[in-house]
Amino acid sequence: MNPHPADLLARASRIRLACFDVDGTLTNGDLTYDADGRESKTFNVQDGLGLRLLEDNGIAVALITARESLAVVARGRDLKLSHVHTAVKDKAACLRGICETLGIGTDEAAHIGDDLHDLPALAIVGLAVAPANAHAWVASRVHWCTPSRGGAGAGRELCDLILQARGLEAAVLGRFGAT
Repeated sequence: MNPHPADLLARASRIRLACFDVDGTLTNGDLTYDADGRESKTFNVQDGLGLRLLEDNGIAVALITARESLAVVARGRDLKLSHVHTAVKDKAACLRGICETLGIGTDEAAHIGDDLHDLPALAIVGLAVAPANAHAWVASRVHWCTPSRGGAGAGRELCDLILQARGLEAAVLGRFGAT
């Protein structure tokens, strides 16, 4: 039995593109700089597997961040993601562009984000999601808030929701020898 409401599962079942904000969503939102001013980020390995599972099951994944970040580019490369966008000033326009490239509507896209700069993208997608740590103004405007915080499994929870709603849970488990 799936614990999610039927309307949420219906939205998630139509998703063909899952877009992820990075800072505060795939990370805990902390920014760390070394003595030379180089930025580093900590990513959750379970979130990463979730992103790969989506891609491996035909659901496109995009990282969309407002910050210029070599760490995000490296994470996208590590996960072999084809849509990694940094220094994005208009996330909704970026998301629309990816949808056009894929030949899908924005109603077939999901976006997860935690702060005000995510609101335009969240407003145009079929499934708008925020992590548990999202700003209240964001959390009040989405279809679902994940139980977990950004950088602590929120990304994976969205991935799992989409996989379950699309009826792919058994196939994913089978890939890992579970039934």
